[in-house]
Amino acid sequence: MTVKERILILDDEEALRSIIAQRLRRKGYEVIEAGTAAEGLSAIKSTLLDGVLLDLRLPDGDGLDVLPALKTLQPDVQVIMLTGHGTLESAIEAMKAGAFDYLTKPCNLSELEITLQKALEQRKLLVENTGLRQVVSRQTPELHIVGESKALQSLLELTRKVALSDAPVLIQGESGVGKELFARAVHLWSPRESRAYVPVNAGAIPEALMESELFGHEKGAFTGAGSQKLGLVEMADRGTLFLDEIGEMPFSLQVKLLRFLETGEFRRVGDSRLRRVDVRIVTATNRDLHKEIEAGRFRHDLYYRLNGLTLHIPPLRERREDILPLVQYVLNQKFKTHPNAQSFLLSAETQALLLQYHFPGNVRELMHLLERGMLLAEEGIIEPWDLWPNHTQSFAELQNPYPNDHTDAALSAIPGVIPATPSGSIELIPGSYPTLEEIERSHILATLERVQGNRAQAAKLLGISVRNLYRKIESYAQKSPFD
Repeated sequence: MTVKERILILDDEEALRSIIAQRLRRKGYEVIEAGTAAEGLSAIKSTLLDGVLLDLRLPDGDGLDVLPALKTLQPDVQVIMLTGHGTLESAIEAMKAGAFDYLTKPCNLSELEITLQKALEQRKLLVENTGLRQVVSRQTPELHIVGESKALQSLLELTRKVALSDAPVLIQGESGVGKELFARAVHLWSPRESRAYVPVNAGAIPEALMESELFGHEKGAFTGAGSQKLGLVEMADRGTLFLDEIGEMPFSLQVKLLRFLETGEFRRVGDSRLRRVDVRIVTATNRDLHKEIEAGRFRHDLYYRLNGLTLHIPPLRERREDILPLVQYVLNQKFKTHPNAQSFLLSAETQALLLQYHFPGNVRELMHLLERGMLLAEEGIIEPWDLWPNHTQSFAELQNPYPNDHTDAALSAIPGVIPATPSGSIELIPGSYPTLEEIERSHILATLERVQGNRAQAAKLLGISVRNLYRKIESYAQKSPFD
């Protein structure tokens, strides 16, 4: 699917209009034709346009009178004036009124195409510079979805396939798994990626304002509507509208959303005219919509309309291979501008605990834990008590490098930590994770490298005695690389 730029040709010469329209359609544009000022104004009131080819003389008006009305209705639309009666005075007047350029008829079609292309490039810059995308979109220049698990890689492959379709997408998953990140991926990996991505939290907008936010309103439509307002669906025209927490949308508005999904048409509040847009709908929820339907809080017909394609994001506890890569990404990338900016490392105990923790808040909770750890860490080493400061006494026993019967008690003192096996070892999928000894060994050698082999300083950073450090190095059956 290719998103076409939409052009209105407003000219009363039907033969010329037809020739230009055929040429532009062959070039991939979507073309609307109108022969009178009234028809042209009606089209621009009901349809978002990228450009207008406007004749100076029309049967029911002057193009120079129509131009200000066009720019008032859609300020970003680019207008190219066409006339067989061109004068310098009319050209200057048209440019002052907001026309991009002024061509005389009969115009060279190649010249017209080049001028139109320049006008559309100018429109793109205007839209970006007015901040529309910054206001309605939180997408970032780069998309980082970090993880090495098979579950995540399979999901990314499916997301790329889904993005190429134009069908509605329903993203399901627990709170904090990154549903909006995948919604942005659907947009950025789709043919609509150059258009607007408009996210809205369906549960955060008061019911009384939801219809106006989605579909817009006319001046005077209700108390406080002092001016015309463009709705989010219009802002997302030929782009993507992301409705987060769709399960919390008021039941009364679900009917209107369903009609919009079925027809692509809507009415602004206080307006009787139907408008049409081309929007890709992506929704997300952490609720069980089947239960919501049974409880009478969600329409079953809306569910089937939204559920064209489904992406289910597994919780972090079901893809533990992604925990340490996420940690590495956060420490190295996300908080580069952190006020406590420096190189951070996780102690062996911290890594082991993170691999056991079941993360009820998923990726969002992991990022909050790490940010807290970076603020509290001493000498750049993040210890368990930096992540969970309320459990200091329980972690004291974990400084002993040799597991004992008290280890389970220390671990179980942390809410959310998965209980250890009766032997005291960490219950992980065999072969999927490094052992605690391997993590400890890697961390100790990295610390030694960081302090350039100074064992006294390394022991201080590690929180163990120098003698204990020597014993550990010897137990690895190899010499320190700094000997």
